[in-house]
Amino acid sequence: MATPIGNLGDLSPRALAVLGAADAVLCEDTRVTGLMLQRYGVSATLVPLHDHNEAEMIPRVLAMIEGGQRLALASDAGTPLVSDPGYRLVRAAIEAGVPVTAIPGPNAAVVALTLSGLPPHPFVFLGFLPPKDGPRAAAIARHRAAERAGLSATLVLHEAPHRLAETLAALAEGLGGERPACVARELTKRFEEVRRGSLAVLAAHYANEAARGEICICVGPAPEETTGAADLDAQLRAAMEGQSLRDAAAMVAAATGLPRKQVYARALELAGRG
Repeated sequence: MATPIGNLGDLSPRALAVLGAADAVLCEDTRVTGLMLQRYGVSATLVPLHDHNEAEMIPRVLAMIEGGQRLALASDAGTPLVSDPGYRLVRAAIEAGVPVTAIPGPNAAVVALTLSGLPPHPFVFLGFLPPKDGPRAAAIARHRAAERAGLSATLVLHEAPHRLAETLAALAEGLGGERPACVARELTKRFEEVRRGSLAVLAAHYANEAARGEICICVGPAPEETTGAADLDAQLRAAMEGQSLRDAAAMVAAATGLPRKQVYARALELAGRG
């Protein structure tokens, strides 16, 4: 079940009713969820479930359900499983034949996307990028390779305030400083801010002004590029890095509008099979 990302008024009546009726609430941090329930006058048994204990908790949770208990799963804020624990538990429950349903509600990534002014669909959600420079640059390069292979989508990701400036600088370097973007922070809270501009402008701003609170970054899709022979080869090479030759050719053909046979033939040549 989704819980507020800042404004407690965003907890739905249905979510409140389910929380009150649950035999136990699985939560990322019992202190955070306990404070929220206290504000609503709800008393519930709270069971910790987080990244460090999720695997060992799965058998216990499934046994509780098999014993007839109804359990609710909540993260500290927003929708569980989206950059939060719960995926392994939900997968195990499905495999065990346990009925699973969801109580929809707040989600920071979607709220940021709707406020960004950038194309809302398609979009790609990357969660948190790696915190260290090398792996982060590699992750950005993989996304750029997918763009060169034809992906055109708005990018949405989370970031911690102390890494915001360096992440924006890395995105500007890897994707292009002119790319339109926005930084959305403290969403639904009193000091909500949505700052829009190019990646280069945003990187320069936050290099001189420390950010606070929970942060989402949105980056607009790559500009459309004309596909010449060199561009086609670059797109094929990028696509072939992580896919079979046939799948790479199909992806590039769909992205460029070129005949599939022509693209596949060129892919064979690049792979040394032509």
